[in-house]
Amino acid sequence: MQSMYAFKGTESDDLTKEQKFLLHSLDSMYDLYLSLLALLTELHKKSKDHNEKLQKKLVKSEADKNPNSKFQDNQLFQLISSNEMLQDAISKRKLNYWDLDFEYVDIIFKAILKSDLYKNYTTETETSFKKDKQFIIEIFTEIIAPNDKLYDFFEDKKLTWVDDLPVVNTAILKVLRKLKLTSPETALLPDLYKDDDDKEFAIDLFKKTFLNSSKYAEEISEKTTNWDSERLASLDGVLLKMALCEFQKFSSIPYKVTINEYLEIAKEYSTPKSSLFINGILDKIVKEYQSENKHLKAGRGLM
Repeated sequence: MQSMYAFKGTESDDLTKEQKFLLHSLDSMYDLYLSLLALLTELHKKSKDHNEKLQKKLVKSEADKNPNSKFQDNQLFQLISSNEMLQDAISKRKLNYWDLDFEYVDIIFKAILKSDLYKNYTTETETSFKKDKQFIIEIFTEIIAPNDKLYDFFEDKKLTWVDDLPVVNTAILKVLRKLKLTSPETALLPDLYKDDDDKEFAIDLFKKTFLNSSKYAEEISEKTTNWDSERLASLDGVLLKMALCEFQKFSSIPYKVTINEYLEIAKEYSTPKSSLFINGILDKIVKEYQSENKHLKAGRGLM
């Protein structure tokens, strides 16, 4: 989706370089995903170091003598930090930037300590994995993900990461929400592709969408008004073209599956009203196809 949105060429251009860029971008996004999980690991270490330093102060307050350990004892933090497969993947890809760039860990950690989220969490008497997980999700959503200094840091590391951050942040939240105490280590290391067919599908969809871009744009414009022109030039237009490509070029994928998939993508990555706009356009197009017996789906029970 992002590669298509960023592509500035025409249908006559050689897509070989763009295909390589697509695959490289996907791999690069996985590196960003791992580096953010490495940041969570470092925040966990920081919480331990923080409490140890409080206890070593020469002049201690009562709070220093018995620092609140709820942050460092957070069960989700421990699950991430103790995941050997994850830590090995981070190490092999040399993605733990935070040892050298520790100031960013300090910035995030201090922001957490000052937050109402931290205050409410550490004063809560009830302890459970569910509450621990909710706290990590909330600090990730409200403190880590929108942090401007982190954006600048990742932009310096790799220019494309700035555009990738919203997608990767959303992916991390999805993974964290599904985690359980009994989850296998692989739960934190989702595969980029389900299998080779999945990878080939991504490449095929990328190519066919671009090769038919102007045709899809014309078809979509017939179902819209002048008021929708800005939407068609945005991410919504890209999603609609990809959906039409699946309608027309992938006969084994039911219409409903395609529509539901792109509605979910629109909800996650586009504007609040995008899913309604996209659903309305795709619904019109599908009804037209069915009334004219065009682009029929292959396979029993498909529509």
